[in-house]
Amino acid sequence: MAVRQEKLEALLSETRLFTPPESFRHGANAADPAIYEKAESDLTGFWAEEALHLDWFKRWDEVLDWNPPWAKWFSGGRLNAAHNCVDRHAASLRRNKVAIIWEGEPGDSRILTYGMLQREVNRFANALKSLGIRKGDRVAIYLGMVPELAIAMLACAKIGAPHSVVFGGFSAEALRDRINDAQAKVLVTADGAWRRGAVVPLKANADEALKETPSVEKVVVVERIGRSGDPGRVKVEMKEGRDVRWSEITAEAAVECPAEPLDAEDVLFILYTSGTTGKPKGVVHTTGGYLVGTSTTHRYIFDLKEDDVYWCTADIGWVTGHSYIVYGPLANGATTLMYEGTPDYPDRGRWWQIVEKYGVDTLYTAPTAIRSMMRWGTDWPAGHDLSSLRLLGTVGEPINPEAWMWYHDNIGHGRCPIVDTWWQTETGMILISPLPGLTATKPGSATKPFPGVQVDILDEDGNSVGPGAGGNLVITRPWPAMLRTIHGDPDRFVRQYWSRYPGKYLTGDGAKLDEDGYLWLMGRVDDVMNVAGHRISTYEVESALVDHPSVAEAAVIGKAHEVKGQAISAFVTLKEGALPGEALKEELKQHVAKKIGSIARPDDIFFAAELPKTRSAKIMRRLLRDIAEGRALGDTTTLADPAVVARLRDQYEAEGVGD
Repeated sequence: MAVRQEKLEALLSETRLFTPPESFRHGANAADPAIYEKAESDLTGFWAEEALHLDWFKRWDEVLDWNPPWAKWFSGGRLNAAHNCVDRHAASLRRNKVAIIWEGEPGDSRILTYGMLQREVNRFANALKSLGIRKGDRVAIYLGMVPELAIAMLACAKIGAPHSVVFGGFSAEALRDRINDAQAKVLVTADGAWRRGAVVPLKANADEALKETPSVEKVVVVERIGRSGDPGRVKVEMKEGRDVRWSEITAEAAVECPAEPLDAEDVLFILYTSGTTGKPKGVVHTTGGYLVGTSTTHRYIFDLKEDDVYWCTADIGWVTGHSYIVYGPLANGATTLMYEGTPDYPDRGRWWQIVEKYGVDTLYTAPTAIRSMMRWGTDWPAGHDLSSLRLLGTVGEPINPEAWMWYHDNIGHGRCPIVDTWWQTETGMILISPLPGLTATKPGSATKPFPGVQVDILDEDGNSVGPGAGGNLVITRPWPAMLRTIHGDPDRFVRQYWSRYPGKYLTGDGAKLDEDGYLWLMGRVDDVMNVAGHRISTYEVESALVDHPSVAEAAVIGKAHEVKGQAISAFVTLKEGALPGEALKEELKQHVAKKIGSIARPDDIFFAAELPKTRSAKIMRRLLRDIAEGRALGDTTTLADPAVVARLRDQYEAEGVGD
């Protein structure tokens, strides 16, 4: 992070601003700066007015009941997310409007209008009921990026069954742990998913996980790759009495299904994110506040117009896909695009071919992807017509100014505002972002909080640091889509997010404020790494390494990476008799990928005779980061043996790890 810190210091003094083009400001959804004053002076009035964009079966009694850290939004109100995302549009002039455009990696595609989506959601909601799912039962979903993923989520929402989506790139063990924590009764998976021309064996992974998931009673299998036994297709084992095919169970289901009237505080979904203890945290989001927050931010930040084709490139297995592929866009009656594959298959122009094919208006993606495309060169986007684009967005991690400018010049061709957004799984909705019709932007800065959101930057003692100084980013008052608790562990919820600065939400991110009041995010300050926009726990990777029979101890850090933001570096102490070498490094990398998933595979592994520890045996990861990133070593006075870290630095530099 040293290079980024130096660049940040220089950028904080820059005054170069990119103002929204006049053509964009005219007619923007948020064109009056009074929106900030209104939300500041009357928080509950502001959110109550935004909530009126949704359909409510019963109006709320109270907008906000705030007893820190416990919040209730729209108490007494009753609504249904699937009704708001599908039914009300299907009953309007939007019935024949395209809701979902889906592009498969091999080139196949599907179009679902709101009327068609309603029928599919109703069929699967009734199918879930036939499997014994009732209000409050949890349903786990382990799919690639296919329409059935969104359909399954909405079907769960329709009947009041909280869903828990597990990223399709996660391993069997990761899936098992998440199913068991949620105590899911049904798992929805697929025979496989396409990725760079190869098949990801989702059902095989699921079968392995299901050996140790006693709560699961039924498994629904989507046929994405092909039926069992088809030549050249993946073979799927179907367990009699447990496994059913999506096509068969929905064919028998009725096409009408009433939406369950849910309390605004009823749970909509549980989504697991990495934590510093290694045990994934089940972040709980409820129905009313979450839907108000995501639909409002989507409408204003992406300046949604009725005819827009909106594309968020995230996977729905992460919160970005929940909030800004499914719930936010569909609640607003938007046309949302889903793509199954990677940006470089069958070639590095695939995304731009999709933008041209469907006339995409808004593109929302991660800095990691932008940095990869920078390395591939400008010929790929230059070979396609990107003139339909009018707004660009970034998400997942801070974007470096060089990538911001490349995106602005080569994708937006200087005419598209960029909304650099900051938020988290826990926040549910975007909290810091420009409003594209109002905010002058600075490359690399997420600019200012969304209307109604208040933030501060605090030092270790809880004092505001003011412009120029760095500190801990906190949110100082509640927002509608905020997490309500951690599933099954309310004490952890209080301890992790609210105990450090009572009454204020601790984000775990560092930030700085410049003289213009613009916020600059600096990445994680705890032991969670941000790898290509995905949060990975250091402890979880360390546990996977120590699980290997050759490893005695491991320490994992996030090392600055020009493409991924952070790359995983592991310092490993071997057991006596184990032989270090390239073969063992590769074996350990594969072991981590099997235990957690390929996203957690270390970029480099360094064999160390000893690790730097305090006198209480705590590993000093801070010093390992200093070594990995070539910084001057920080304070070593608390180490049991200060010479250890010096020896490690010399050995690391001599071996050229990660070069």
